[in-house]
Amino acid sequence: MHTRQLHDALSAFAEEAAWQLSSETAAGAEVPFEVVEEGRGEAPLYCYRPLTGAFIAERTSMLARLPSYLHAVHALTAAGRLDAYLEARGERPAGDGRARADAVLHVFLVRIFEDSTDFALVPERFERAFAELRAAALDGRSHVEAIAPVLGLEIASEEVPLGDGLALVRGDLLEEAPPEARWARGAERPHVVAVLRWEDAPGDESPVSHARVRLRRLLTALRLFDACGAAFGPLGWTRSSGGAWQAFALGTAAPPEGCVLVTRDQEDELRAFCNLVARRTPRAGELAWALRRFEMACERPLPAEALTDHLLALRALLEPEGPGSARLAGRLAALCALPEHRPQLAERIAHIAACERAVVAGLAVDPQLDALVGELAGHLRALLRDVLCGHLDPDLRTLADRIVGEATAEQPTLA
Repeated sequence: MHTRQLHDALSAFAEEAAWQLSSETAAGAEVPFEVVEEGRGEAPLYCYRPLTGAFIAERTSMLARLPSYLHAVHALTAAGRLDAYLEARGERPAGDGRARADAVLHVFLVRIFEDSTDFALVPERFERAFAELRAAALDGRSHVEAIAPVLGLEIASEEVPLGDGLALVRGDLLEEAPPEARWARGAERPHVVAVLRWEDAPGDESPVSHARVRLRRLLTALRLFDACGAAFGPLGWTRSSGGAWQAFALGTAAPPEGCVLVTRDQEDELRAFCNLVARRTPRAGELAWALRRFEMACERPLPAEALTDHLLALRALLEPEGPGSARLAGRLAALCALPEHRPQLAERIAHIAACERAVVAGLAVDPQLDALVGELAGHLRALLRDVLCGHLDPDLRTLADRIVGEATAEQPTLA
C-alpha cells in the first residue's frame, strides 16, 4: 500500500470522525475530564484534562459505521507493522490484523484530537499524527517517484495507467516535474512521460537501480508491442517523499524518426501486454539472451549495424547448432510463413544472413538492405512477443522442426 493511499484513507476517515464527534458534543454529549497535578514544590497546580480517548472509545461502534472506516482499516492492514506503532504509543498489541487495525485507528484518532473538546480537525495535528504512524508502522519507508520522457510515442488520453505504480502521462500535466522532462526544446507537443511510483524501505536497492530496471522493462514492452522506435531521453529523474528531483543517466539510443500513437482502443491491450512482459521476462537462458540482443539492435542508429544483433538473437532461439548448420532460414520460415510462402521466405532470410559478411567487411551490399533488416526485425519481434504472451512454446527450434517434418510428410511422393 502506497503511503499516499494510506494518507488519503486516514484523512477521509478523520474528517468523517471529526464531523461525527463534533455533532455529538453539539447535541449535548460532554467529554469527561480528569484533574491533573502539575508544577512542583509546596504549591502544585491543578488543571483539568479532557479524557478524549474515553469519549472516543464509547463511540467506537458509531465510528465503525462511517463509510470511510473499512477503507481505512484495509489500508492499515496492508501497511504492515501495526504492532510497532501501538507499542510506540504505549499500547499492547493484541488480536489479528483486523483487531490491530481497529486499535490503531482508535489510537490515531485520540492522537489527532488529544486535549480537544470540540473535535475540530486541524491539519497540523493530522500530519503530526500521520508522521508518527508512518515512522513506526512503515519502518522508514518513503514514497518514491521516477520519471522519464518516452520519445517516439504519443498517447490519445491524458494518462494511461499500466498497473503496479506505472503509467504513461502527458508531460504538460506533470506541473512539478523538471521542464526538460515535460517538453522537448522547440517542440509543440509535450513529451509522453513514463511515471513510476513505489514504496522504498531501508535495505532496498537504490531508487535509481529500481527505476532503471522497471523502466527498461517498460521500454522492452513498448518495442515489442509495436514496431516503433521508442526510446528514453538521455535523463530520468527520481525524488523521495515529494523532495527535490535528482537526475540520472538513462537513455542511450538515437532519437526515433517517427512517432506511434497509442489510441484509447489500444490502452487495455497495452496494459495487459506490459504486465505480461513484466511477469514473464526470463532472467537467464536463450530467450533472455535473445531479448537483450533485440534491445541492443533497437539502440543501433542504422539498420545495417543492427543486422548482427538480430541474427544472433534468432540463432540463439532457432539455430543452437551454429550458423554452419544453415538451419536458421528454414526454421524461421516454418514459424513465420504459410506453407506456400515458406520457400521464398527461407531464401530471403538466407540472403539477409549472407549480407552480414559484406556489412562487416564494409563492402557493397544489397541496396534494399534496410528493408530486409526491417523484415528480419519484424520476425524476431513477433517470435519474442508470442513466446512471452504464451502463444508459442519457448522451445522454438523443436516446434519449427516439427512443422518442417509434418510438411515433408504431407508432400506427395513419385511412384
